Amino acid sequence: MFTAMRAERMQGLHFFSDQASGLEAIVAIHNTHLGPALGGCRYLPYNSLDEAVADAMRLARGMSYKAALAGLEQGGGKAVILRQPHVANRAALFEAFGRCIESLRGGYITAMDSGTSSADMDCIAQQTGHVTSTTEAGDPSPHTALGVLAGIRAAVRARLGQESLSGVRITVQGLGNVGYALAQLLHAEGAELMVSDLDQGKVRLAEEELDAQPLALDAVYEAPCDIFSPCGLGGAINQRSISLLRCAAVAGAANNQLIDIDMADQLDARGILYAPDYVINAGGLLHVALTHRGVAHGEIAARVKAIGERLDSIFTQSQSEGRSPAEVADRQAERIIYPDASG
Repeated sequence: MFTAMRAERMQGLHFFSDQASGLEAIVAIHNTHLGPALGGCRYLPYNSLDEAVADAMRLARGMSYKAALAGLEQGGGKAVILRQPHVANRAALFEAFGRCIESLRGGYITAMDSGTSSADMDCIAQQTGHVTSTTEAGDPSPHTALGVLAGIRAAVRARLGQESLSGVRITVQGLGNVGYALAQLLHAEGAELMVSDLDQGKVRLAEEELDAQPLALDAVYEAPCDIFSPCGLGGAINQRSISLLRCAAVAGAANNQLIDIDMADQLDARGILYAPDYVINAGGLLHVALTHRGVAHGEIAARVKAIGERLDSIFTQSQSEGRSPAEVADRQAERIIYPDASG
């Protein structure tokens, strides 16, 4: 366990159990150099405790990097609650978890994530103030989409040498809350949309409302476009899909878009620009972090739009140094997180 923690440069791991509610939870805190650790709470079934711990640590590390490049005074953390087959009282389980968070005395702030809802965050909020993504805080999806739009603009500047999105062909893979909101923003900018989703109802809606061209799930990668925007599940860029891509850039909202870090170098070798996922999709994090601090909506939107400027910097440095944007982003984040370290 400690070997794994050292490998991820993890600051702390906290294990919680509550017999009355059936709660079994892990909170991973990667780094608090910049401020309290912030990260979502997942409520999912895991095959083993080791799998849950590894997931929590990996995601906590990612949150540190995302917060650093978003310009937030926050560290990275993540919580996972092991989902059991039968839970008698879901509200009681999340209230118990709220008490666990309170025991960390502000070292970790939780938020909504896979398997949890704003209603769950409301239950946590009954026991601690160290929570965001509550019903009152509002949906972060619009700000996530706004940040991805800014990132796509940066990719278009870097690869196509233009400011306007009018006539730019963009494939949006995944029409969930963020993906559809992004498609709406792109349509308003005059982009030519191609869309794909498991839910054919969402695809038809995009056809009707956004004049989007539907793509079959197995044809989404090889459709020629300027920007491929993965907005669904992680791992969209993998050994199979990377050879099929016919685009100038990959810039989307999905987390963990690359199945492994080698994909970044392979994209670079093919001349496909990659907008690092944790940079371009940081709008949701900015929403939850700044809403928690009571920052006005207009200021949050301005901070989200600055994602484009961050990517401009990453793309420029990538070009000048001959390194992939993913490597450049990691090094920039590490200089912020570990200012006293050489690398």
